[in-house]
Order: sequence, then C-alpha cells, then structure tokens
Amino acid sequence: MPLPPPNLDDRSFQDIVDETKRLIPRFTPEWTNHNVSDPGVALIELFAWMSEMVLFRVNQVPDKLFVHFLNLVGIEPFPPAVARADLTFWLSAPAEQPVPVPAGTQVATADAGRGGVVFSTTRDAVVVPPVLTAAHTARAREEQTVDALEDLTYPGSAMVCFDSDPITPGDCAYLGFAEPLAGLVVRLAVEATAEGIGVDPANPPLAWEVWGGEAWLPVRVHADTTGGLNRDGDVVLIVPPAHAPLTLAGTPAHWLRVRLLHPAPGQPTYQASPRIRSLSAHALGITVPAEHASGAGRESLGRSAGVPGQTFRVSAVPVAARRDGECVRVVHLHGVEDWAEVENFAASGPHDRHVMWDSVTGEVRFGPQVRHPDGTLRQHGAIPPDGAEIVVTGYRHGGGAAGNVGAGTLTELRSTVPFVTGVENLAPAAGGVDAETVEEAKVRGPLSLRTGERAVTAGDFERITRQTSVEVARARCLPGAGTGAVRVLVVPQVRTSPATHRIDDFALSGPLRRAITRALDARRPVGVAVELGTPFYQGVSVAALVRALPGRPAALVRQRVLDVLVRYVNPLTGGPDGTGWPFDTDLTAAAVAQLAEAVEGVERVEEVVLFEYDLRTGRRLGSGRDTLRLDPHALFLSAEHRVVVR
Repeated sequence: MPLPPPNLDDRSFQDIVDETKRLIPRFTPEWTNHNVSDPGVALIELFAWMSEMVLFRVNQVPDKLFVHFLNLVGIEPFPPAVARADLTFWLSAPAEQPVPVPAGTQVATADAGRGGVVFSTTRDAVVVPPVLTAAHTARAREEQTVDALEDLTYPGSAMVCFDSDPITPGDCAYLGFAEPLAGLVVRLAVEATAEGIGVDPANPPLAWEVWGGEAWLPVRVHADTTGGLNRDGDVVLIVPPAHAPLTLAGTPAHWLRVRLLHPAPGQPTYQASPRIRSLSAHALGITVPAEHASGAGRESLGRSAGVPGQTFRVSAVPVAARRDGECVRVVHLHGVEDWAEVENFAASGPHDRHVMWDSVTGEVRFGPQVRHPDGTLRQHGAIPPDGAEIVVTGYRHGGGAAGNVGAGTLTELRSTVPFVTGVENLAPAAGGVDAETVEEAKVRGPLSLRTGERAVTAGDFERITRQTSVEVARARCLPGAGTGAVRVLVVPQVRTSPATHRIDDFALSGPLRRAITRALDARRPVGVAVELGTPFYQGVSVAALVRALPGRPAALVRQRVLDVLVRYVNPLTGGPDGTGWPFDTDLTAAAVAQLAEAVEGVERVEEVVLFEYDLRTGRRLGSGRDTLRLDPHALFLSAEHRVVVR
C-alpha cells in the first residue's frame, strides 16, 4: 500500500490559470483579449502546466524532510510531557525510627509486565516519627490561644476541643509537633468522651489543616473511626507537602489544627464540644511526588572525531526535561568539562562549550560550521577535541498521555524499600501529553514566522501561548476594554477519550501556568498587563428521542448517538470541524438533530431538547430549550446526555 504524499500546495492547473488572468487588468490593462485563442493566454496555460508539475513534485516531500525544513528555521516538534502523581507509601508498622524512601523508587501499574506504566519518585523522602509537644485551643474570632497540653496529658482530665459557650463555627483545637509533618500519613490515636452530641458521626463538620507558611492548608482525612472525635478510635490524615513552623502564644511548633465548620444545609452540628482524654501520633507512611519516567545512569555516547556538526544519540527515548546534574560531559586528556545545553547555536561563538540535546530523538548535537555570504567560515559552538569521550551524566526517559493513569492504579513496587509494605496513588496522574505530531508542527510553524517573537495583536498572544508547550491545545486572547490589559484563555490538552472528560481535566497545572506566564511576559509590549485563565465551561445535557432502522439493535444505536454527542459538544473535539467547540457559537437543537440523523442505524430524530447543566453539582438547570446561548469567554462541555431509541 503506497504512503499518501503530503499536500503542501493544493492548487490545480485551472486555479493557476484563473489566478494569473485576474492579475492581467492590474499589470497590463491594455490586454483585453483573454480568449483561449490569444497567444498570451496560451503562454499562461503553458506556464500553469509547468507550475502544476513543480507543485506535484513538491507534494512528494515526505514528512521527515518537512521536519528538516522546519528545523532550518528554528522550529522543532515539542517533546512529550511527563505525567506526575503523588505516591503514598504505606509502612508495615508505625515508624519507630526514620524510614527513608530514596529518589528513583519505581512503582508501576499492575500490568507492568505487559507494557504497563512505570513511575519514579523525584526526590528523597524520610518517614520521621512525629513527636507531640504542644496543644492549644482557640475560640472563633479570637487570635489568642489557650494552652491545653496538661488537659490532654494529665490522667483523669480531658481537652475541650471547642471552648466557646455555645460552641461557634471557627473554634479550633491545635496540636503542635517538634518536626514538620509534610507529606506524612499520620494516625492520631484518640481516646475521647462521647460529649459531642448532635453530630452525624459519618459527616462531622470538621476541617483538618496545617500551617503552610502563608495560610492554613487543608489536610485529607483518609479514615476516621472516632465519629467526629466522639469515641475512641483513629484519625488517619494525609498531610500536604508543605508544613512550616508557627509561634502560638509564645510556643513555636509545627501546628496541626481541627476547625469547626459552618454546617451545610441539612447537616447536623455539635450541641456540645468533643472532649479528648488522650492523643498519640504515629507515622504510617509518606506521600512522595513521582513522574512517568525511568532513570538512566551515566552513559557513554562515543568519541569525538574533532570535526564540526557531530551528532550522538542516547539509548532510550524520549528524554524528559533535564534536571540539575543531568548534562553532557566531555572527557579528554586535559580534564573533564560539563557543556551547557542551549536551544540553538545562533548566539554561540567558536569557543563556547554549547550543545543541543533533542528530547524527542535523543540526539546530542555539537555546533556546526557555517559559510557566510562573504565566503568566510564561522564555527557556532566549540568542537570537542579529537578522541574525547562524549558522556551524559544521567537522564530520565518516558512521558506521554499513557502516564495519565487513574487513581489507585500505581500499586506495584518495582524497587525494594525496607519497612514499606504497599503503595498507591490516591489521586489520578495528570500532565502527560504525547509529543507534537508533524501535522501539528506544520500548523504552528508558519504562525511562528509571521511576527517573529513579539506579542502585539491578539493572534500573536494566542500563537505564543500555543507554542509555549505541547500541553496547550487552544488559546483565545480577549483585548481589555480600555484597561490596557489583555486576557488569555487557555484550554489544556486532554488526550483521553472525550467520554471521560470532566471539568477538572481542563484546569491549568502550576508548571504550565508558570511557563505561559514567562513566555508572554517576555514578549508583551511595555505597559500591557496579561491576565491568564481558563474559559468558563458551560455544561450541556442533550435529551434526544430517535427512531432506529428496522433490525438495528437499540442499545448499539443509542451508544453510537451518545458517542457522537459527546465528541460534538466538547472544547477539544467538538464543533462542525471537529477541532473544538468555537467561541461565540450557540448550540441549537436543529444542529444536534442533523448530527444524530447521520449516525449509522438512525432512521429519524423525533425530538431534541437542550438543557444547561451544573458541572459541579451534577444537576440540570431550568427547563429544556431549542437553543443554548454561549456566554462570552465560555465553551460548551458535554454532561450527562439522555438518548431514547424506539
């Protein structure tokens, strides 16, 4: 089967003839005879035929050569982005001494033996047994706290958690520790008196928090057998990765607090405060950041021939973004040198130890020698000495959308860690994006060359935002109304099935937000402020009644219609052209009906009703309509569609 050639220029013979004839009145108005019998028209057709032959040959250029053309103008496909997840390591017993979890510890999905996904921790971590040193209580709207450590530790006494009379939302009980609990899984063994009457034990209005240095950060409650501090039991907490010291009433410590919340509608609250007779803290595990990449150690790539433009390649690709300590090293008779990685050699002189490292192909390139128009040769970047060994000190390889695994799927330890009995990711992995395809690079390349590297027009802001990272799928720039600011809305790339897309999938990650901010800030005009955000996503629920053709399974027809609706009403795959629902475009029942009628097995669509849908609460809003208006700065996102097949 022959490979389909790329269509770089789709003009035909007749297109070229017509375009040339339209230029005649502009350049030679005295030429009025445009008939086929005219000799000039015959020449036009001759050159159009020759041009068509040239275009035919141009269209035979393969994608690999097109990529080289893009490289010549400084445009290279984006490498894949690695997915990241927080891995929680569980100990076989509460820690009595520090338990280390080294960086590079590998954890995989259960199907790792059949091409599963492998994650590696990105830093060293240590499980340190917590030591309780202080306990305070504080009333709502009062900054001063009261020491309650003796009440908590003295036999026969009890600490009253919420000291107001009557108890008031905002009352707090504080527990101070000698060392930070950052990232730890902490079990609080509680002995309590059943005084906190009136509360639902399965849903107490409590919030656990730690001091993060600038604000109180929420702590995840993994398990609570105390019924809201009302009976003996354990509270298992997963502490966030930040925990800073704070001085309360002259007592410096790392504070963990439990705060009484305002009850939600229908939620019972405390009529009397819980009383804790004793409390002890134990470390059950630790949460460590990890990424979808495997580490590779020192690797020798070969020896230099002492000539310009040398290229070497690492053994595993794609290569993740380099971290501190991961570099190219040249070893020769006079010593060992670490060479700096650069994006290109345009500003490199003949003595600059610069190197390029392609993340997609794994190629390590040294500077070329370029002949200038005056005939002189200039070396861009130094040349490694003849016979020098080219070494990479280490790197990580992996990445792509395959790393966006669900919660609870990373459970197989591939590295042995003493005292660790299990591991899991309590939240889904996110951030993994496949490498930019050639087709995507073809679209981005011409846009990058139009206005250089400055952001002046709305299109410039959108272009720079899209080329910042492969994680950016769409960008929309909204000029400010007389404020001197522009607002940039970003739709991140989500490469999973549209049927699984949820509103949280379209949130901007911290690294992506910072990367876009840096790129726009470096290219915006002086005095122009940039606001970065995401569109408002309007939920859409379609209710459709369709009639299937005789003999077609109703369940199959229904699933086909649902798949089409989910893809059509989507920020990434929706709209008439399948490239994402367009801004400022309303959704009509007529368009949905026309779409459903084209589905295989559908005889006709009898009724279509559109509903607005609250993506957070999961409820329909208002009555059905024939048209849903798209708010400014918003995009439609599919919710729960209802399709009935007769």
